[in-house]
Amino acid sequence: MAARRISSLLSRSLSASSGCSSLLLSRGKNPGLRRSIPRFSTAAAAAALEELVIPPVQVCHTQLLINGQFVDSASGRTFPAYDPRTAEVIAHVAEGDGEDVDRAVAAARKAFDEGPWPKMTPYERCRILLRFADLVEKHSEELAALETWNNGKPYEQALHSEIPSMARLFRYYAGWADKIHGMTVPADGNYHMQTLHEPIGVAGQIIPWNFPLVLFSWKVGPALACGNTVVLKSAEQTPLTALYAAKLLHEAGLPPGVLNVVSGYGPTAGAALANHMNVDKLSFTGSTHTGKIVLELAARSNLKPVTLELGGKSPFIICEDADIDEAVEAAHFAIFFNQGQCCCAGSRTYVHERIYDEFLEKAKARAMKRVVGDPFKKGVEQGPQIDVEQFEKILRYIKLGVESNATLECGGERFGSKGFFIQPTVFSNVKDDMPIAQDEIFGPVQSILKFKDLDEVVRRANATAYGLAAGVYTKNIDTANTLTRALRAGTVWVNCYDVFDAAIPFGGYKMSGIGREKGIYGLNSYLQVKAVVTPLKNPAWL
Repeated sequence: MAARRISSLLSRSLSASSGCSSLLLSRGKNPGLRRSIPRFSTAAAAAALEELVIPPVQVCHTQLLINGQFVDSASGRTFPAYDPRTAEVIAHVAEGDGEDVDRAVAAARKAFDEGPWPKMTPYERCRILLRFADLVEKHSEELAALETWNNGKPYEQALHSEIPSMARLFRYYAGWADKIHGMTVPADGNYHMQTLHEPIGVAGQIIPWNFPLVLFSWKVGPALACGNTVVLKSAEQTPLTALYAAKLLHEAGLPPGVLNVVSGYGPTAGAALANHMNVDKLSFTGSTHTGKIVLELAARSNLKPVTLELGGKSPFIICEDADIDEAVEAAHFAIFFNQGQCCCAGSRTYVHERIYDEFLEKAKARAMKRVVGDPFKKGVEQGPQIDVEQFEKILRYIKLGVESNATLECGGERFGSKGFFIQPTVFSNVKDDMPIAQDEIFGPVQSILKFKDLDEVVRRANATAYGLAAGVYTKNIDTANTLTRALRAGTVWVNCYDVFDAAIPFGGYKMSGIGREKGIYGLNSYLQVKAVVTPLKNPAWL
């Protein structure tokens, strides 16, 4: 039944996108159109998607993981996990709800209050996390194949970038496990004062669909290193890899109840976790709209502390002295990486007016060369969008861009005739008040804007509700220093973009979130600081 529902949705989206394409490509009907828009070959698109690779992996885990055991949901309901290349069902996964969250939280609470994990020596916790990292590498091909199959990202990206990053992050936090400690603090009077850094308890974690395994590691790694127990809610679009990874963690020696995974929908399972009175801390990655709901639920329940990593509309500033060829490639990567489904995507490309025309022509040419197709095939740079909802949303924004009088330079249509593929799209003559420059599209749509001087571009770049990331391309160190300090964003990349490391903190200003993940900063939200004061009798020194 679910397969038929999504098939009908897809059919409707095809009809809608066909109408959109007619609008976009009808010459002379909109001032936002050039007389001739470079078009992707329909024959090439059909050939690229004609024979899809059979994923080299089997789906082995579709139940909830509670207290170390794979179990059915309390209701017995399941929901489908889809292949975004075709909109076909991969597997049916247990649909957790409030009752299942209660079971998972009870298991995590018992494991924290009575189990061995928080009482285990930090070194032994370190060894378990290191063994898990070894298993991630051992099973990297299966993990990458599941991620690509369920998410649509290029297999080469998952295998050679994201899985190694996951293993590296767990090793990083394994190294921190036995280095978490408090301080001895001088105090006035005859007192000994020390601080203890204690695990916070049961951590609720909600991860998104765009980087399931990467965000699994960002959240689970520091939580476990600090001695906490976890209830993790996976995204309903991509539930498969979290279950596989959790199984490997137990194989590495994780005690039962320390990590529990509940798959299900946000309004049921996610809301139950955020609202739970027995969860001590919450971490959420997703949209700003949902983040507000999560924060409110956490406050209305037990006022649990919340870490939020939310949306973005990040500026990428190309200064007049930049190496244009390098800047074109960096800006292309900044927006089109991961099908544009990246919270920190450089989705507002600001280019100095003196180099704007040259940059635009080269950016358009690079977009036209981008390889779109079956993400399992070698050399493919861009796979499908995650689902029909995201697919239709992106096409709506492309239509809005044209209607707002931005110039469609290339792309603007679906790619092929099945699945959720969209052509790499470039707009020029974009103004700051246009929807494509204001809203988070979360797709392969590059908006190129023109600026005159640094004061102007700083003002415009900061004129957004978001503040997750920014990029700067310049050969002048003074310009770089001026911009990095002026831009209100949690990360600023200079002459590069999307450079991540286990030690580099990540998080946003303004409505892009609260708190930081990764690095030493990622530990803080999973620890409580306790002050302990005892009197000293006849101390030899103070």
